[in-house]
Amino acid sequence: MASTYLSRTLGTSTNTYKGTVSVWFKKSQVSSDQVIYGNYTSGTQRGKLVVAGDGKLMYYQNDAGSVTIQLETTRLFRDFSAFYHVVLSVDTTQASSSDRVKLYVNGVQETAFDTATYPSQNTVFYLNANSVTNYIGQEGNSSDYWDGSMSYFSVVDGTAYDASYFGETDSSSGIWKIKTGPSVTYGTNGFFLKMDTS
Repeated sequence: MASTYLSRTLGTSTNTYKGTVSVWFKKSQVSSDQVIYGNYTSGTQRGKLVVAGDGKLMYYQNDAGSVTIQLETTRLFRDFSAFYHVVLSVDTTQASSSDRVKLYVNGVQETAFDTATYPSQNTVFYLNANSVTNYIGQEGNSSDYWDGSMSYFSVVDGTAYDASYFGETDSSSGIWKIKTGPSVTYGTNGFFLKMDTS
């Protein structure tokens, strides 16, 4: 398994309640949890977007020892031959709890979850918290390294976007494809990494 990763310490966020993560990924194997994007201050202060060892996609957040967000899909992601596009969209200011955190896969919002713990209103989105170090390819405690490929990685600080901002359905093939120049506002801590072969 690979043990390479990228990291960045965040500055003061545009908005700690709203954010978006968009990434295209292809896994090489399923045997253990593999973190796409996360951070780890301690075992009781952490957040991660992860493909679990059983193949389920999950966003998990723990604040001061309490699980404040956990969305774990029912369906499995075990196709090693194709890229998946995943969007995590968070806006904890929303009145309805199920509108506060959304997961999209290949343009379609996931609605079937084995575990669905939605945050209280105005919960801080930990992947956008001030002065936290975020990691691409591991959680931040030197474990659960990513094993596979990633491309067109976007993190947005301050806005919750749906999948249509980052992908679209090809009119000829009907296949979900990349928007190579997403029209989004990245905010103070946001970024875009193309991650192509060059």
